[in-house]
Amino acid sequence: MADDHAHVQDFFTARAADWDTRFPGDGPAFAAAVRSLGLRPGDAVLDAGCGTGRALPALRAAVGPGGTVLGADLTAAMLEAAVRAGRKDCGPLLQADVARLPLRSGSFDAVFGAGLISHLSPPGPALAELARVVRPGGLLALFHPIGRAALAARHGRRITEDDLRAEPNVRPLLARSGWRLFSYADEDARFLALAERTG
Repeated sequence: MADDHAHVQDFFTARAADWDTRFPGDGPAFAAAVRSLGLRPGDAVLDAGCGTGRALPALRAAVGPGGTVLGADLTAAMLEAAVRAGRKDCGPLLQADVARLPLRSGSFDAVFGAGLISHLSPPGPALAELARVVRPGGLLALFHPIGRAALAARHGRRITEDDLRAEPNVRPLLARSGWRLFSYADEDARFLALAERTG
């Protein structure tokens, strides 16, 4: 686990400074994914693996001034980039491992995770921890602003059957972790899996 954390931190630390400039057109896709959660004014939402905080303004707009928005990320450099971008004004930022969150059980209405699932190793404990901090009936959005095939092509790879985000793989993984997948979209312009907290 420590080696996995070090790898993730090294990967994102090296990319934090120019992360937002590498993907300048993603804002509308993030906003649309946030809308899919159906957040209401006053809700509490966690941005798990928030990175530079690109989803935080849309999350804040969705829950309004009376709601709660918390961004959590493992990598200090990504959180520092979020601060430089002015996104800490949307809510507090917490450096934490999403598999071990220092948060009360059932304290959130929803979790938003952009590009998160690919960096969870192993993913099960982290998804179970996200379920722990969400109330029963609360929602999880696993999002990426590009679909699986387009992302693989960008990196010169092909999709394989063992791809974690393939519906036959992610559905039982979520079910074992306290979630019920109810919506799945994998298109060129987005990946979005929506799940409800069971129990």
